[in-house]
Amino acid sequence: MKVSDVMTSDVQLCTPEDTVGEAAEAMAKLDIGLLPVAEGDHLIGMITDRDLAVRVLGKGQGPDAKIKAAMTPDVKYCFEDQELESVCWNMGDIQVRRLPVLNRQKRLVGILSLGDIARSYENAATAASLHQISRPSGTQVA
Repeated sequence: MKVSDVMTSDVQLCTPEDTVGEAAEAMAKLDIGLLPVAEGDHLIGMITDRDLAVRVLGKGQGPDAKIKAAMTPDVKYCFEDQELESVCWNMGDIQVRRLPVLNRQKRLVGILSLGDIARSYENAATAASLHQISRPSGTQVA
């Protein structure tokens, strides 16, 4: 199964010049905890609900602060044509719940979340069903 088979392809974006207040409103409206940050058609960062709490509110800033001051610029991602099983293990290794999905031209085409992965298996959202995924050969458990 490929990442593109289970990812969420309808993705809301924001820009580094948007405010964190606008990002928080979008997250609340869409019931999501993360927004990709794009400049033109290039992914340059991510902003999460945790970023808003820690990097904005925790530092005494308000809703007018710019996203560029609070976003995470080091973006981990996967490609739409990668095998889902391999990406699952990678997400666990790097301890992330969501990954932006890029095409091979490095354009954002979706988001892959743990929820997307859980729904892709017959016994959706159970630890046992996720445990049935075997670790790809050549990968190590830390």
